Amino acid sequence: MITFERKYFLKFNFSPMQINRYLNNALKDLKIAKESKQPEVKFTYSYNALIKGGITLLAKTAKVKARSVSGHHVKIIEKMSDILNDESVQSIGNTMRIKRNSDLYNGGIFISKKEAKDFCEFVGKVLFRIKHF
Repeated sequence: MITFERKYFLKFNFSPMQINRYLNNALKDLKIAKESKQPEVKFTYSYNALIKGGITLLAKTAKVKARSVSGHHVKIIEKMSDILNDESVQSIGNTMRIKRNSDLYNGGIFISKKEAKDFCEFVGKVLFRIKHF
């Protein structure tokens, strides 16, 4: 059984419309990532789509809402990995999170075109699973 710490999650009854809105928002970010030629934009929107996909999955399966507290992205990725029973979600998701944090707080990072493309494709596969979960 997956536990959801009160520090990071709140129980919430989502309507199907709310869950669908979350999913569509994640898919919109993925579309922006796929269409962008800029590796940094592709990466940033891929990461945003992953987190929004996690929020969708948590709402859909566990009826919990992530609280906006320090460390909540780590927990969203962790729980998404647990629910999907896929360790690659946690390892690749955390790699993306660390790169995103380095970009924000350490003066930027270099994202190659291949790396951005690989992250985008990975997130696309995760969102496909979430959509059909």
